[in-house]
Amino acid sequence: MPRIQPLNPAHAQGKAKDLLAAVNTKLGGTPNLITTMAQAPAVLEGYMGLSGALAGGSLPAGLREQVALAIAGVNSCGYCASAHTAIGKGAGVPVTELAAALDGEPSDPRAAGAVRFARAVTEQRGHITDEQFRAVRGAGFTDAEVLELIAAVALNTLSNYINHIAQTEIDFPAVRVPQPVGA
Repeated sequence: MPRIQPLNPAHAQGKAKDLLAAVNTKLGGTPNLITTMAQAPAVLEGYMGLSGALAGGSLPAGLREQVALAIAGVNSCGYCASAHTAIGKGAGVPVTELAAALDGEPSDPRAAGAVRFARAVTEQRGHITDEQFRAVRGAGFTDAEVLELIAAVALNTLSNYINHIAQTEIDFPAVRVPQPVGA
């Protein structure tokens, strides 16, 4: 049972109602993560704002989903692993590549560069080495794209942590993620 209950869209008011209506219009539904965030409209609005901004950035949707899966893998977030596997399929990423991204090793060299960088940023809390920075640049990422990757780490870490703490019920086909050491 969730620690933080999702907000029933039928009972939402004010800003939460408007935000949930926008998500419902865009997605045709409101995932549990979104209805949970709606308990704090400022959080949902910030999440949606950054997510929307990154969707309009230079990184393609499929790559953004692979990065989200890499972060879900590092943070052992079953909700995000499940959600981004489903979304990634919709973005045309092969299932094998989605699973590989969750484990940190997609076969495409550019995707692998992004995933390894995102994992390093997540695992090392931003304190990457010069070698790790050279590797992401060597995979063909510009300064702007590196900044978008960092923002994707922040966005996905936020959703991972909310899911861990709220114990959000998974409403996508469930995907298994490795458990953190000591869990």
